[in-house]
Amino acid sequence: MSETLTVVSSHKSFGGWLKRYRHKSSTLGCDMTFAIYLPPKTARGEQVPALYWLSGLSCTDENFSQKAGAQRLAAELGIALVIPDTSPRGKDVPGDPDGAWDFGHGAGFYLNATREPWSRHYRMHDYVVHELPALVEKTFPVNGKRGISGHSMGGHGALVCALRNPGRYLSVSAFAPISNPMNCPWGEKAFSRYLGPDRATWREWDACALIAGATEKLPLLVDQGDADDFLASQLLPEALERAAAAAGHPLTLRRQPGYDHGYYFVSSFIDDHLRHHAQALLG
Repeated sequence: MSETLTVVSSHKSFGGWLKRYRHKSSTLGCDMTFAIYLPPKTARGEQVPALYWLSGLSCTDENFSQKAGAQRLAAELGIALVIPDTSPRGKDVPGDPDGAWDFGHGAGFYLNATREPWSRHYRMHDYVVHELPALVEKTFPVNGKRGISGHSMGGHGALVCALRNPGRYLSVSAFAPISNPMNCPWGEKAFSRYLGPDRATWREWDACALIAGATEKLPLLVDQGDADDFLASQLLPEALERAAAAAGHPLTLRRQPGYDHGYYFVSSFIDDHLRHHAQALLG
């Protein structure tokens, strides 16, 4: 892990600061950009917990920081927001061979690839769970208490990161997650390339499969718009609902009438999610 950070931008927001940095990731073998929102408490020398936000297909860190409207309440609560990119990038990082938007650059799926040429760079799980928090907690005034959330592919990532790493996070939530990726077109495309054809190995990266053996039962908060164009074919929240019920895993799945898949939806309910995380991170 490189600890040399280059400032990309810095903006004051609700008394705190939203800063973007670039650094060399040893996990991903390329330069990475991430954003962090530091609430006003940190300027007074106080340490705060951090909520990690994972964005969706084709996004960067800027989608959330510019569109979700999370800084206002994060400033009030005293929670840092850490927002990584969605995949490794650069001329030496392979993307989709056909130039498609749902694989490769912008579509790392928050897993550790095992197949060449992807395994050389696509290890977003280890980056999000280990390398980036270690860098953040050494560099910034955060106290090591972590929550994780995300949208769409990032919602899948948030669920999987929490389920695979008991004790690492105190809270988890998701907006319109790809709940059962091994059984939807986006997930099947990504998993077959990143992990190979053996579907048994896919289960390690599927929230519905992981819930069955979860040793920690963090309550899951999930919001899903019922006017989401991807609801029936890609997101499959009913599969998550069945898996949680079978395992006795606490799940609050809220179906929101009229909402689609975009950031108007996320921004409408982001405060609920921040308060959900604050109960665990600040309690």
